[in-house]
Amino acid sequence: MQEFILTIMEQFGYIGVFLLIAIENIFPPIPSEVILLFGGFMTTYTKLNIVIMIIAATLGSILGAIVLYYIGKIFNKDRLKKIISGKIGKILRLKNSDIDKADKWFDTKGNKTVFFCRFIPIVRSLISIPAGMSEMPMGKFLVYTTFGSLIWNTVLVAIGSIVGENWTSILTIFDTYSSIVVVVIAIIFVICVYLFYRNRLNNKKKGSNKK
Repeated sequence: MQEFILTIMEQFGYIGVFLLIAIENIFPPIPSEVILLFGGFMTTYTKLNIVIMIIAATLGSILGAIVLYYIGKIFNKDRLKKIISGKIGKILRLKNSDIDKADKWFDTKGNKTVFFCRFIPIVRSLISIPAGMSEMPMGKFLVYTTFGSLIWNTVLVAIGSIVGENWTSILTIFDTYSSIVVVVIAIIFVICVYLFYRNRLNNKKKGSNKK
């Protein structure tokens, strides 16, 4: 995968970076760190400009985010409720009110969430889907996506340019960071699921006691 990415970048330059980052946003397993760090390194031995490199990467990030945003918009809250109303909802013990609560939370916290999630592996891409599902205004979505992606892309491209041929050693650090983040997200997810069902069980007990 890494060799393929580097080949595409060396052959197509800015366009290669743009397309690879766009694809990376839609398919998170593709490592953006490799693209951005190597992109920064390329500016040290080719005619490629670091500013244009960052712009190309950011435009790719925006394109990928828009695609996922509209996927979320197609798979909207009403359709999710229909799914929850069936067997899946019974198995997971979810109600339509749970979907409404999640939607309200995103309405109030969505701006910050979209921005800060651009710095988190995997979530960086997937956050666009709930943004579309909650029908976050496209203007706001683009603003927070653009600034978050711009900061992330600038940092990695700049690091790649500074360290030059040693960019692979920095990649190891980001790989470790990504692994830690994935583990933390998994732990948080398990805790949230536990608390959710515990509260649901406690509410049922309180309701039965009142009767």
